[in-house]
Amino acid sequence: MATLLNVLESGQPDDRLALVASSGPRLTYGQLREQVWRAAEALAAHGIRRDDRVALVYPNSAEAIVLFLAAATVGTAAPLNPAYKVDEFRFYLEDTRARLLLVPPGEGSAAREAMPAGGKVVEAALDERGRVRVAEGGAARARVEPPGDDDVALVLHTSGTTSRPKIVPLRHRNLAASVANIVPCYRLGPEDVSLCVMPLFHVHGLVASALSTLASGGTVVVAGPRFNPFEFWPLVREHRPTWYSAVPTIHAAVLNRAGEERPAGTERLRFIRSCSAALPADLMRRLEDLLDVPVLEAYGMTEAAHQMASNPLPPDERRAGTVGRATGVEIAIFDDHGRHLPAGTAGEVVIKGPNVMDGYEANPSANAEAFTDGWFRTGDLGSLDERGYLTLRGRIKELINRGGEKIAPREIDEVLLQHPAVAEAVAFGVPHPAWGEEVAAAVVLKREATRQQLLDFCRERLADFKVPRQLYVVTEIPRTPTGKVQRRHVAAALAEG
Repeated sequence: MATLLNVLESGQPDDRLALVASSGPRLTYGQLREQVWRAAEALAAHGIRRDDRVALVYPNSAEAIVLFLAAATVGTAAPLNPAYKVDEFRFYLEDTRARLLLVPPGEGSAAREAMPAGGKVVEAALDERGRVRVAEGGAARARVEPPGDDDVALVLHTSGTTSRPKIVPLRHRNLAASVANIVPCYRLGPEDVSLCVMPLFHVHGLVASALSTLASGGTVVVAGPRFNPFEFWPLVREHRPTWYSAVPTIHAAVLNRAGEERPAGTERLRFIRSCSAALPADLMRRLEDLLDVPVLEAYGMTEAAHQMASNPLPPDERRAGTVGRATGVEIAIFDDHGRHLPAGTAGEVVIKGPNVMDGYEANPSANAEAFTDGWFRTGDLGSLDERGYLTLRGRIKELINRGGEKIAPREIDEVLLQHPAVAEAVAFGVPHPAWGEEVAAAVVLKREATRQQLLDFCRERLADFKVPRQLYVVTEIPRTPTGKVQRRHVAAALAEG
């Protein structure tokens, strides 16, 4: 059996500290197991069974983890971003066919309004002693049948950058396999303390920061209810984590608040993990210089229950600009016809492994496009070197096609980021009447520079057809709630603005 219950019950002593909420209760492993089971029984009393979807609208908190595990035990969990508006909630609740909506007492008004007719809204929270309180159903509690490997534990949506978001059903065995890959990759153990700053409605925070730590017998410290760079270093001082995982925007934000000396509370740090967006080499260097620990860039996606590759811990080599080597999965590079490409040749990154989903839900056309001979096509452009280190070059659908010349926008990002005045950069394609597409870019500056200076800098380092014809100076670059840059959305936002 490989289920989330097995992950939670993998031999951790009852009295070991499992979960600490920055503004809530502390739970030992014994208490966590008890509260997950109590909540599962309460959901069963509301009529939830194996194939039912339970939507959860919680900020980062102990409740977000306890109720996720409970929903995945009795049915299927569908965590949603609390920041959604009514129309967004309506889409996701209808698309997942959520039968029940869990919300904190007195909160979640937009989600409540959006719940389809026939659905049930239930309030649930942990009290000051860490005991779960779920509004009563038809019975006090009901019997729960433990889930099996093939049961769907979690449903999430793809980000939908170029099409309607697709439902990704992740089975218990997918999540258990992903956790089993992450734990040995970072040599996680009972002495580790993970500071969870990523949202728990996304696989990065849920699988990497939380579930992998619990599987290793360590302690999860949940920074919540949402990331705040002003609160990060005080939390580090208080809880003395051994690692944390985040997107580059969060790394940059906490680095800017750190000062010039190594902050107090970092004495136990073993490593820092970066995932879900490209990590600039300069940011990696500055983090390592300040904190004197390795920064490990990793590669994950929802369809793979998160992690697929990572740079390794010392003494193995970590290579800046790469996302490391495969971790428990097979990685290959395909050409346009589904043929394997040799080392050093760029093509589509494809993966195969027990953590990879079986297929999108009720979407045969997307599955036909996404799978070739059992390999999942990630849509990412990349190459493998002779030692298996993977370099990503961008999304294939985000390649800029300028008169037949295919341009990887990440290459332009990296050049702009080399300029001492540029803090952030993102390149993208815009329509052009003659060329089809033309190169544009947006930058956030950290000191004064003119557009002409930045364009001249690019011309010295890029072929002329790659140099941006349009350059926007902005105060911030639009991102998803999980810190990802979607180039098409940036282009649309700038066009509207």
